[in-house]
Amino acid sequence: MKNNKNTKERSSSKKKNVKKRKNRTVMKVVVILLLLIIIALIALFGYRIYQNGGGLSGTLATLLGEDRESLENLEPIQVLIMGESGVDDYKLADTIMIASYNPKTQQASLMSIPRDTYVGSRNRNTATQNYLASYKINTVYRSGTNIPEAIERINDLTGLELENYVIIDTDALVKLVDAIGGVTFNVPMDMDYDDTSQDLHIHLTAGEQLIDGNKAEQLLRFRHNNDGSTYPSEYGQQDLGRMRTQREFIAETLRQSLQVKNIFKLKEIIDIMAENVKTNMQIQDLKSYVPKAVEFDVNNLKTGVLPGEPEMCNGVSIYVADPDDTEDIINELFLSNETPADTTQTSDTTTSQTTSQSNAVTVEVLNGSGSSANLKDVVNKLKEAGYTVSKQGTTNTTARTTITNRTNQSSTVTNEIKDILGVGNVTTGSNNSNVDISIVIGEDF
Repeated sequence: MKNNKNTKERSSSKKKNVKKRKNRTVMKVVVILLLLIIIALIALFGYRIYQNGGGLSGTLATLLGEDRESLENLEPIQVLIMGESGVDDYKLADTIMIASYNPKTQQASLMSIPRDTYVGSRNRNTATQNYLASYKINTVYRSGTNIPEAIERINDLTGLELENYVIIDTDALVKLVDAIGGVTFNVPMDMDYDDTSQDLHIHLTAGEQLIDGNKAEQLLRFRHNNDGSTYPSEYGQQDLGRMRTQREFIAETLRQSLQVKNIFKLKEIIDIMAENVKTNMQIQDLKSYVPKAVEFDVNNLKTGVLPGEPEMCNGVSIYVADPDDTEDIINELFLSNETPADTTQTSDTTTSQTTSQSNAVTVEVLNGSGSSANLKDVVNKLKEAGYTVSKQGTTNTTARTTITNRTNQSSTVTNEIKDILGVGNVTTGSNNSNVDISIVIGEDF
């Protein structure tokens, strides 16, 4: 009996061992198959990245389901951007900008429109107070209920054919800035302002610092301090200063958003847009621009402000655009980005034309780099190139070099100055310094 029992036990043990070996064999086969599948998927993914041009752009294109052909066929995009503020039942377009991006030329532009810009059809000198107040562009917005007319009025003003719009509220701004871990930015001056009616409290210290979402709202809404002091004249006072800060902060936010460390936050950023941004564009269509946008050099961003002057008409403060200067800046910022620049001229011709232009251009140089040697270096380089440096001095320390075109000089001039400096964000501004070009040397020089 014992032998039979032992025989059965040995037989059962052998069966168990065989079963275990079979299970192990099956597991090995499954693991090998899974590895082969993973390797195949990686190879396929890598091949598609290669097909889409490789690198970060190719990776993003693959992740977003785009291909090289669709990227190459992307059309230039122009959009009206409005930042709204106010209470729930009454909101104004506190920030108004026109933005463009050409993925083929990798050029982009950003132009601010003062919120008090008069866009009415009646003669401003004879219009009633109510009409004048109703046809400031931020009032036409009417809490977002009159966007088509706002776009139509801006198109009449600029000669553009805008169709697309994006409306960003405060919550979206706060969440977006916080999503990328804040934005390092050089606050141009001490800001100290309180408005209890709007529950708006702005308390920022001048200097480079990490701006989170809450501070970003304070920074972009600041116009003047409680004591009435505002931005210095060379920066641009009141609304002009605020618009410059807005443009420079947006440029810096773009620069830092496009860093590799933030690319993997893309889904979070898109979700924030989908939930907090109102637009007539499809988010899916906007996503197709992302793979090209990561290649964009923010130094190629051209910025400016709608040219004009503030006026007091019939007791109402409005901003009146200059038609000729507006046409010039629209051509410079938006129409010149449609196709790559013509480079067929010979070097001798280009040099002679540039030299003759530079001889007639006056420049002021303000040193915001913190190094006196930089000021001397820039002045010498400009003089060697034939420019007249009529003013020079120091200003608040700033991170980025800016080149402000004050008298609608051609892009040939501003581009040459940028080449001379090696850095610089080209902007446009009013002629309040009696020079053609203002340069603020930043720490990036």
